Amino acid sequence: MTHRQILEALSGLLLAMFVAMLSSTVVSNALPRIVSDLHGSQTGYTWVVVATMLAMTATTPIWGKLSDLFSKKLLVQLALVIYIIGSLVAAMAPSMGVLIGARVVQGLGVGGLTALVQVVIATMISPRERGRYSGYLGAVFALATVSGPLIGGVIVDSALGWRGCFFVGLPFAIAAFFLLQKTLHLPVVRRQVDIDYAGATLIIAGVSTLLIWVSLAGNNFAWGSWASIGMVVLGVVLLTVAVYVEARVATDPVIPLRLFKDRTITLATIASVMVGVAMFGSTVYLSQYFQTARGMSPTEAGLMSIAMVGGLFVSSIVSGRIITATGRWKRFLVGGMVLVVVGLALLGTIDETTSLLVIGFFMAILGVGMGATMQNLVLAVQNNVPMSDMGAASAVVAFFRSMGGSIGVSALGALLSHQVATKVTDGLHLIGISTTSHESHSIPDLGALPAPVRAVFESAFGQSFGEIFLVAAPFALIALVCVALIKEVPLRTSNLESYAEASPEVAAELRSGVVEAEARR
Repeated sequence: MTHRQILEALSGLLLAMFVAMLSSTVVSNALPRIVSDLHGSQTGYTWVVVATMLAMTATTPIWGKLSDLFSKKLLVQLALVIYIIGSLVAAMAPSMGVLIGARVVQGLGVGGLTALVQVVIATMISPRERGRYSGYLGAVFALATVSGPLIGGVIVDSALGWRGCFFVGLPFAIAAFFLLQKTLHLPVVRRQVDIDYAGATLIIAGVSTLLIWVSLAGNNFAWGSWASIGMVVLGVVLLTVAVYVEARVATDPVIPLRLFKDRTITLATIASVMVGVAMFGSTVYLSQYFQTARGMSPTEAGLMSIAMVGGLFVSSIVSGRIITATGRWKRFLVGGMVLVVVGLALLGTIDETTSLLVIGFFMAILGVGMGATMQNLVLAVQNNVPMSDMGAASAVVAFFRSMGGSIGVSALGALLSHQVATKVTDGLHLIGISTTSHESHSIPDLGALPAPVRAVFESAFGQSFGEIFLVAAPFALIALVCVALIKEVPLRTSNLESYAEASPEVAAELRSGVVEAEARR
């Protein structure tokens, strides 16, 4: 495929990826207002995010397997339809429960878009050239991350309110659906696979049980209570059974354990989990920091995200271009993770009085590191596996990164809730106001509070946010160690050999087309 043909085919995919990214970023600045209007708590805030990530995590490997059975274009379009349905339900949600359920449906669609776009790009483009196009993915990610909070903030502050945030992605999703129909034409290479529904269900059930335990323990029941012990035991048992099913029962497991015999995949998987915990778990709360600790409007909080996403935008494009030109990728992974560790450590020093310019500088450092790390970690894995395992390997990395994100958002959200509640209770007692446990865990409308009470909440949130960044930094450090141990393998310059492993007939056809093209020159 020529560069122009690839760009045409990518146009619909990039728009679909924009929709997937927009679904989370556009809501980020609306969450404090949503939780306040629907009378939710900090735990509810956390689960509006975690519900989508868990659904995305659970279905990502299944979408990867389905891509080996059915048309990839049809599957991407199906994922878009599911996303549209979830968005419509979320926009009309009357309560936190309905909203969280709708976010689960959105996550099913986003899981398909996230997994399938990576698989399609790996199918079309050789690893050596992929760095160039990964830059476009990074640019789309940056655009959605920058525009999402801004658009969301403006919508929340307008007459549309927070419900308008769930409508904004629909025109893009519909446009992506028809653009894919027109521009994406791939050979359908089918191989016999058995979808491991049992394995996926057990894994997500085990992880969900542990995440619910982390979210509720200490608030709804004591850490050492029988309810707490029972949830931990249940979660561990479910995950143990899942490992047994994946290793012994499933003929085509959702997480093929044989892949972990490869050192690169093992290290990249561990790094993906740690990156998910550190980056997703901490950055998802930045918007809440600006609104609750600094008293900003949703629009102003969106503007503050430009510093981080600007760094991500530049580094993803520049690193992709250089990798394509040189074929060397490890230096960007290592350098990117160093910056992520430094950025998180610096953000760990902030409170409600820190200069906004200083915070913006810290966020820019974190953004540059994220841009050099996220896509290139997937690239390292894809370069190391045959085409027959491309879908499974790509899905495994995405699966564990999303899993790490879910764990990070849930665990750090629970820590944030506990720290804020403790500081609010202590602060209110100092000014002579008693409070209940429910009130200390709630997210109030700060603008409606008396000045002394508002100052207590802002101080509590400001100090607590710095603490969760400090907790996230060691996880990024573990990811840095894993990335440093990955052996750098030169990027392949052709996909023909990989195609031959999966389908000799298709490889022969493609090779014939290459020969004919060379003859015409």
